[in-house]
Amino acid sequence: MKLGFIGLGIMGAPMAGHLLAGGHEVFAFSRSGVPAGVLEQGAKACASPAEVAQHADVIFTMVPDTPHVEDVLFGEQGVAKGLKAGKTVVDMSSISPIATKTFAAKINALGCEYLDAPVSGGEVGAKAASLTIMVGGSEATFNKVQPLFALMGKNITLIGDNGSGQTCKVANQIVVALNIEAVGEALLFAAKAGADPAKVRQALMGGLATSRILELHGERMIKRTFNPGFRIELHQKDLNLALEGAKVMGLSLPNTASTQQLMSSCVANGGAGWDHSGIVRALEIAANFQIAGN
Repeated sequence: MKLGFIGLGIMGAPMAGHLLAGGHEVFAFSRSGVPAGVLEQGAKACASPAEVAQHADVIFTMVPDTPHVEDVLFGEQGVAKGLKAGKTVVDMSSISPIATKTFAAKINALGCEYLDAPVSGGEVGAKAASLTIMVGGSEATFNKVQPLFALMGKNITLIGDNGSGQTCKVANQIVVALNIEAVGEALLFAAKAGADPAKVRQALMGGLATSRILELHGERMIKRTFNPGFRIELHQKDLNLALEGAKVMGLSLPNTASTQQLMSSCVANGGAGWDHSGIVRALEIAANFQIAGN
């Protein structure tokens, strides 16, 4: 197939690479330029999102936030300018469910299909083609794109209509953030009490407290490897989406709110670009104690 991929950062570059490895032709655009590795795999660089859309039948977008998606789709040289009836737009960014419904309606009005398909699994999952993909849109369009999703991920689920994929991703980000915060508190408590945090983590991995968060991010906290990964500023954005949605629906999400404030503390201390496991730094600053590396 002739595919388009817009947004070739930490996540997008390996995802586009898997589509190329699957034998597809990929037309690519990235604000910072198409990475050399993606070009070496055979991608064709384009000058704008509109040019990508002109060449491709299915166009994937993977950019940081809602305004970026809006600009990529509907800006002066946006995807919409290059579309013609019958094409499909698949947004794999993590953005507002409400805005997603508006974007989908605009793309549908051009005679094209739209899927929101945010992912979970981070850089590791993107490189391993093991991403979880949460999809909103029509079943027919999902079935058409599903073989392409299968090149990038393992757990692929059609949640419901447009916006449902993004709603699921927001829920995912609540679970992940609160689990990272819980692991941070537990390891901080253990280390301050004089126990070896690495051995505590090892013991917990064999019990009910085990999780991928404890496995991956607990190790990051102990080894002090806070290079992203998934940046705190992006996870902070996702929790803001959760809190904005909760306000509209009249929900109270107290632990989501407190974890978002810990992320704000990290940003205030220069940690916007830390991996989200760096949430533990806000706890450590408040305690004047580090889990490791004292």
